[in-house]
Amino acid sequence: MLFEPFALGRISLRNRLVMAPMTRNRATADHVPTAIMATYYGARASMGLLITEGVAPSADGAGYARIPGLYTVEQVEAWKPVTQAVHDADGRIFAQLMHTGRASHVDNMPAGARVVSSAAVALPDQIYTDSHGLQPASLPHALTTEEVAAVVQEYVSAARHAIEAGFDGVELHAANGYLIEQFLNANLNSRTDQYGGTAANRNRFALEIARAAADAIGADRVGIRVSPYGAYNAMGAFDGVDEQFVALATELGALKLAYLHLVNHESMGAPALPPALPAQLKAAFGGPFIASGGLDRERAESVLASGAADLVAFGRPALANPDLAARLQGGAPLNAPDFATFYTPGEKGYTDYPVLAA
Repeated sequence: MLFEPFALGRISLRNRLVMAPMTRNRATADHVPTAIMATYYGARASMGLLITEGVAPSADGAGYARIPGLYTVEQVEAWKPVTQAVHDADGRIFAQLMHTGRASHVDNMPAGARVVSSAAVALPDQIYTDSHGLQPASLPHALTTEEVAAVVQEYVSAARHAIEAGFDGVELHAANGYLIEQFLNANLNSRTDQYGGTAANRNRFALEIARAAADAIGADRVGIRVSPYGAYNAMGAFDGVDEQFVALATELGALKLAYLHLVNHESMGAPALPPALPAQLKAAFGGPFIASGGLDRERAESVLASGAADLVAFGRPALANPDLAARLQGGAPLNAPDFATFYTPGEKGYTDYPVLAA
C-alpha cells in the first residue's frame, strides 16, 4: 500500500509517503527563503506529500534563527521557485505554519516584533541565536483576548500567502510546544478568558485558526499537526489530555480538513502514546490521518494495511535520502543523517546527500 496513490482533497499523491516537517534553518537572517531550499525540496518530490519546515506566519512568530516566513511580499516571491521545483518534479507540497510563541528570542526576530504566548511564562530552555549563541528564551507577553483575534488573522494571511506562493496547502503546527499548543496545553495555559480554564476553551484558539484558514483557502487545503503527549518545549501530558484531544479531533473533522497529523516522538525519548489514543483520534477526525514515529518500510506498510493511518510520515530518513521513495521501494540501504548539520547554514548536510546510481 505504501506506493499506491492517494487522493488528498483536490490533489492526488503519487504514494502514501509524507516528508515530515523538519526545522532546517537555511533561510536568511531576515527569514527569507534561499535558492538552496528549492534544490532541497525539489529533490524529495518523489514522496507523495512534502511538508515544509516550520514557516513563521508573522514577525512575532519568527523566534528561531533563519527560519523562513510567509508574512512579506519578499518571502512569498522567494517561495515560488521552491514550489515550482516541487511541481516540476510532479510533487505536492504543503507549508507548515509555525508560530514559535514563547519558544523565541528577540535577537532572532525582526525589529519591533514581540515574543507572545498564552501566558507570561518564559520557556525554561535556551534558544540559539546567531548573534550571541545560546540565550535564555525571552519572556513572552500574554496575548490579550483582543490580540488573540489578531493572531488568528495572521494565520489566515499566511495561508493566503502560501497559496499565492504556489503551495498546495498548509499545515497548522499545533504540536511540539509552539504557539497553538501553548494554548492547548493545561500545563501552561492558565488563562481566565474564553481561551482557558476548560478543555473546550483551550481548544478554541486552534479551532478558530483552522476554521478561518479553511474559510480563506478551502478546508481541503488545511491540515493540522498535534502532539498530545509531546514533551518538547516544556509541554507534556496533563489531566484529561486524551478527552480534550479527542474532542478537538471531532471538531476539526467536522470542518473537513485535509488531514490530521499525529506526532509520536517515542523513538526520540518522548512519553509513549496510550495504545488506544491514535485510533480514537482517527475515528473522531473521520478524515485522512497521518501516522509518524520512527517508521521503517515494514512498520509503515503494517500501519497502512491495518487501517491505523492513511499516510505515513518520515523525518530524518527523508532528510538524509532525497530518493527515499526509490530506496524504500527497492530495499536499498539508507544514508545516515549528519546530525551536526541539521541546523547550520549552507549546503553541507542539506543538498549534498548522495542518491542511488541510475
